[in-house]
Amino acid sequence: MEQEIKQPVPPFTLETAKQKIQMAEDAWNSQDPVKVSKAYTVDSEWRNRSQFINGREAIQEFLMDKWNNELNYKLKKEYWAHGDNRIAVRFEYEYQNAEGNWFRAYGNENWEFDENGLMKKRFASINDVPILKSERRV
Repeated sequence: MEQEIKQPVPPFTLETAKQKIQMAEDAWNSQDPVKVSKAYTVDSEWRNRSQFINGREAIQEFLMDKWNNELNYKLKKEYWAHGDNRIAVRFEYEYQNAEGNWFRAYGNENWEFDENGLMKKRFASINDVPILKSERRV
């Protein structure tokens, strides 16, 4: 099996950390669970709010469910900090539920990457705030 590499790889510079963040934002905004999952190791560990998710297949299932329930999803990520193989981001995203109500979710993520640039750990803390459609900004 060919070894997977997801550029840029650690150690990260400010420029490559920001590149990694933009790539993640673009992938998540595609709302393609398979595409998104390819940025993670096959045994990636997640904490997303109170959920613990392990592995690409579970990530794909989680994301399919997420985007079936969070309609008109739009995400913006921002650089916060980085180290050799870690990146911290702030983010906000907006979505609409099945009843037509709008929400903005705010959060922070801590990412850890393997030597091939695949994310092996993702820890996300997220809070949702109801908003009016006229308050959308993402």
